[in-house]
Amino acid sequence: MDEKQKKQLRWICLTGALYALILIILHIGPGASLNVFPVNFLLFLIPYCMVGWKVIRKSIINISHGQVFDENFLMMVATFGALAIGEYSEAVAVMLFYQVGEFFEDFAVGRSRRSITQLMDIAPEYANVERDGKLTQIDPEEVKVGDIFVVRPGERVPLDGVVTEGSSMLDTAALTGESVPRSVHTGDEVISGCVNGDGVLKIRAEKAYEDSTVSRVLDLVENASDRKARTENFVTRFARYYTPVVVFAAVAVAILLPLLTGVSWQQGLKSACIFLVVSCPCAFVLSVPLTFFGGIGAASHMGILIKGSNYLEAAAKLKTVVFDKTGTLTRGEFSVTQILPAGEVSKEELLKKAACAEHYSTHPVADSIRRAYAQTGNDPAAVDASEISENTETAGHGVSVVVNGQKICAGNRKLMDAEGVAVPPVETAGTVVYVSEEGKYLGAIVISDIVKPEAKEAIRELHEAGVAKTVMLTGDRKASGEAVAEELGIDEVYTDLLPADKVGKVEELLSKEDKKSRLAFVGDGINDAPVITRADVGFAMGSMGSDAAIEAADIVLMDDNTRKVSKTVWLARRTMRIVYENITFALVVKIAVMVMSLFAVANMWEAVFADVGVSVICILNAMRMLRVK
Repeated sequence: MDEKQKKQLRWICLTGALYALILIILHIGPGASLNVFPVNFLLFLIPYCMVGWKVIRKSIINISHGQVFDENFLMMVATFGALAIGEYSEAVAVMLFYQVGEFFEDFAVGRSRRSITQLMDIAPEYANVERDGKLTQIDPEEVKVGDIFVVRPGERVPLDGVVTEGSSMLDTAALTGESVPRSVHTGDEVISGCVNGDGVLKIRAEKAYEDSTVSRVLDLVENASDRKARTENFVTRFARYYTPVVVFAAVAVAILLPLLTGVSWQQGLKSACIFLVVSCPCAFVLSVPLTFFGGIGAASHMGILIKGSNYLEAAAKLKTVVFDKTGTLTRGEFSVTQILPAGEVSKEELLKKAACAEHYSTHPVADSIRRAYAQTGNDPAAVDASEISENTETAGHGVSVVVNGQKICAGNRKLMDAEGVAVPPVETAGTVVYVSEEGKYLGAIVISDIVKPEAKEAIRELHEAGVAKTVMLTGDRKASGEAVAEELGIDEVYTDLLPADKVGKVEELLSKEDKKSRLAFVGDGINDAPVITRADVGFAMGSMGSDAAIEAADIVLMDDNTRKVSKTVWLARRTMRIVYENITFALVVKIAVMVMSLFAVANMWEAVFADVGVSVICILNAMRMLRVK
């Protein structure tokens, strides 16, 4: 609780104590003789002004700016009406408990805002850069790509980079939500915002500060409130039109009730005041945004960055979740598992030809072939680059190069078909790279990817969370893709897809969804960005994911743990459940008391409960999102 909230609470308690004292004086013993006009009016006017002057002031300021109808106006008119008909204590009670509701709102919003702004602590204040043999503290924004900076024990890593010297343990909890520190050594990549353990690290900056992980995270958090959910927008629009309607309805009650039922004009005015107090939309206007805000804050502590409450609402309706395979369900760490030469070609010769073809490629499959060639005692870098020409890499097909005048191709069956090379079927789980030279088939190399240990659990949890169908899209062959899908328990798998084919497949799946359901795509690579954008909800892996995928995504998982997809669905559904609970509860109570006021069986105290009491209960219910672990 900050100083402003403490001051607000002290003022409410002081006013409440004075109000209680006046009630005791006017109703007990000799003081009861003072309970006559104007003495009682003047006594109650003191606590009324103490708690009501801010509401009246806000209402007058809003009216002067052309904003007549809001909750402040409703409270002012209702309490003025109560004072006019002699309901002095009730008028004070309405203002007092309205301020109690305002206090709970400020407290809850403050708690929720603090839960999110704790993330702002990840912003590094300085970087220790080596210049002229000395360490100099400078602003992280001044560090250039390629600069070497030093991170001492207990300091935050200011920029994304690669460790050039030292080893330590990094605390990534603020970014990923994971409490287990990560061990880093020379050559490892590190992301900004992590806290260094007990070792000293020298790190080479790989990105400028504005492009670093910590900068992107802060930008996402700060802009999250700009994208409101449909429910949140509806409540805002509803309050805008609902309030003036209620004011005119209250005027109608004050006039028509005495004319139609024969009750006194004083009773008609009292019913109208009750109607105004009950109809105040505070419970909706306060609790719904607060619940979404709490949901986004809870997600951030799990290492899940949601770019707006509209995406949180959409995640609650997910019925289909589509996964990219490589880097999402698998580690993307390929290794050569089989070498299948054809004819008189040796395994070493086949591997060398493939390594030559993949010399310039940055694809993970190419890396695995070069590593396998290196393990035979040869250095892939020793291949004379001057001998390689006409390097052509076709996404989703493979590569072709000319080495010493001989055209070598390495890729999938589509590439071989395009080159007119007949290849035998290779029935095995894994990615098959066919190799040819001058149109002659040399053999095949089988590459296998490692499935993430948590992937199977992630699929199971998604089904438990209510997701009806899980789908996997991959460029791998049918045998390889189906083997992974069967191992993980995925419902549908589509193989042999080019990057453009994935967009078409998602379009096809979207066309099968009903209007109430939503489809998500989870990916990490630069090729996934178009598909992530097309899905109703796009998830990107934030730790190892590409910048393009993260920019395109609606929800960013700050590590590569696919189980956080199911956590997001669970959190989104919990958020929406609390939103609907609050809306339903508030509507039922308010409508009931409104009807009672029309039949003159409701008093001002019941109206206070229907407004302030309901608001406080809804706010406390919304605050459950702040306690999510």
